[in-house]
Amino acid sequence: MIDAIGERARAAARRLALTTTESKNAALFAMAARLEEAADAVLEANGDDVTRAEQEGISNSLLDRLRLDGSRLEGMAAGLRSVAALPDPVGEVTAGWRLANGLDIARIRVPLGVVAVIYEARPNVTVDAAGLCLKSGNAALLRGSSTALRSNMAIGSALRAGLADADIPEDAVQVLEDTSREGARELLRAKRWVDLLVPRGGPGLLAQIEAEATVPVVVDGAGNCHVYVDAAADLDQAVSIVVNAKTHRPGVCNAAEKLLVHQSVAPEFLPRVAKELSDAGVELRGDPAAMEIIAEMAPASDEDWDTEYLDLVMAVRVVPDLGTAVEHVLAHGTGHTEAIVTQDISAADAFVDGTDSAVVMVNASTRFTDGEQFGFGGEIGISTQKLHTRGPMGLSALTSERYVVRGDGQVRR
Repeated sequence: MIDAIGERARAAARRLALTTTESKNAALFAMAARLEEAADAVLEANGDDVTRAEQEGISNSLLDRLRLDGSRLEGMAAGLRSVAALPDPVGEVTAGWRLANGLDIARIRVPLGVVAVIYEARPNVTVDAAGLCLKSGNAALLRGSSTALRSNMAIGSALRAGLADADIPEDAVQVLEDTSREGARELLRAKRWVDLLVPRGGPGLLAQIEAEATVPVVVDGAGNCHVYVDAAADLDQAVSIVVNAKTHRPGVCNAAEKLLVHQSVAPEFLPRVAKELSDAGVELRGDPAAMEIIAEMAPASDEDWDTEYLDLVMAVRVVPDLGTAVEHVLAHGTGHTEAIVTQDISAADAFVDGTDSAVVMVNASTRFTDGEQFGFGGEIGISTQKLHTRGPMGLSALTSERYVVRGDGQVRR
């Protein structure tokens, strides 16, 4: 089956590579309109998925990612329109120069071809990935989980109708109905058809992909994100940032999971932030120094420091200095997002230089690690690896570069 799907995707990708920016933008607007027209059908399908998921007892964080409402659906349609407003990366000349022999060399962005995305319980990814792939000239193979199958199929039907309205091949967006493990395995090994695979899911999915994938992969990894409150922090600002980073949407990868506090401000800061977090329903687990200040805090285990909770849980450590905070992040972080709260520029610079993550925030919530918040008009994922792309993956991350050399009869001697 993957050969038939892949062949259609490859044919659509060849068409898309030659499609004008104006035509791609028209398709994005048509897809948004069709999605809005199909709102009732999409929400009905999503309601079925949510009901079944609740019966199966999936976690609250996954339920939050799965559930759609009118507002979220409008946001998804708006996201498509915002992608249409972004500059088209295809054809961009990123560098150019002339050699002494008269050859003109240009480095130019081109589409990757066929991009596959495997994701869990997040129907908004169907829209985000389809829109970004289309604008960057790539065909999209979208394989969601069985949990969101009805939602994804309803959304995919609407998006494909929009493509047809704009005279773009419908197979530029294919939502795969096969959610079996064997179906996923076929996709992971479809080197003939897939130019890039982006997985978005939990540790189990990532482990399978690392073990079985033969296609090129960009890992959208776990987010064991830290906020470090420095000795020179504005504590009012720090409370606001920590509470937002933990509670705004605790089930997403850019939510803060760990809080590190300099020992000089911990006696004043921890009672304040603990009250705010507790009022928001957050369970705190601390090291011995933190528990001396907040007696009702549960003890943190060794496992806690490496756990991405995706829930209203946060581990707290009091550290003697910035260097120890950086060492803790390097030992336990996942390379996603780290934040420092400080009014000391040299401390901020030391934290930025010392930590090795895709994104570092200075006096801002980790929740801003997001393609839309970065001005990318959505994202296809957040890369925690270092090759090809890193951090929120927008349009340029879905292109490659090639060289075009123009001469006038030169030969090499």
